[in-house]
Amino acid sequence: MEKIRKNTIIKQFFVIVASSLLMAININTFVSTGGLVPGGATGLALLIQRSFAKFAKVAIPYTPLNLAINAIPIYIGFRFIGKKFTGSSLFVIALSSVLTDFLPKYVITYDTLLISIFGGIINGVAISLCLRNDTTTGGTDFISIFISQRTGRDSFNVILGINVVILLVSGLLFGWDKALYSIIFQFATTQVEHIMYRNYQQVTLLIITKIPDAVCAMIYAETDHGGTIVDGLGSHEKNKRKIVYSVIGAAEEARVIKKVKEIDPAAFCNVIRTEKIAGKFFLQPHD
Repeated sequence: MEKIRKNTIIKQFFVIVASSLLMAININTFVSTGGLVPGGATGLALLIQRSFAKFAKVAIPYTPLNLAINAIPIYIGFRFIGKKFTGSSLFVIALSSVLTDFLPKYVITYDTLLISIFGGIINGVAISLCLRNDTTTGGTDFISIFISQRTGRDSFNVILGINVVILLVSGLLFGWDKALYSIIFQFATTQVEHIMYRNYQQVTLLIITKIPDAVCAMIYAETDHGGTIVDGLGSHEKNKRKIVYSVIGAAEEARVIKKVKEIDPAAFCNVIRTEKIAGKFFLQPHD
């Protein structure tokens, strides 16, 4: 058990370092070349940095600026989310900031549309890798997780809305073409996060089976979520069946469906995306 835990920590460390490096390279290649503002704390830091450089002719290092902007989100993390989670996130923020300041800037392409799409994809991958390893890149990620834990709703679109406001300010200061391309960048990031990180999305399962008790027991063992057993009647053959109704995390869906088929190969499973939950729903807490 101790060896497994040690291996997990080592894996998490290397993923965090790789994600931080990926973020820094992305900023120094795609983001800087395109003059984009990614949104969130990173985007706000870059916006302030560029504003001082353009209007006051003052060069502000990215690291202290990004750490200062993340101060309140970090407090929210320590206070409401988890100390270990926030501590590792602080490491990501600091490391990615330092790497951004010290790594050289490199131009891959000057095509702003390509920069927006592929830069956004890389940004989404970096953020998702962190989230899947129980850490975050800071800023609005803390706010997103906080909202999700309190409301039980997927908050990525809410954060996208906040980022659009930041980008509108960028448009007023630096031109609307860059701001609009930045929205494409942020949209690409959000879509990648939706695909790669699903912990705060839920799905509803409707499972028609002959052995509902075993299915419910498995769902509870695998996810810590319960189920409701409803009587059903087939419309064609008039056979009586049981329907298991359960809401689980989207990230658990594939594993649960596989287990259902192992228990009852003839089971019929319908998976429905859940938009909102009102009531108690267990979410695995962060350390």
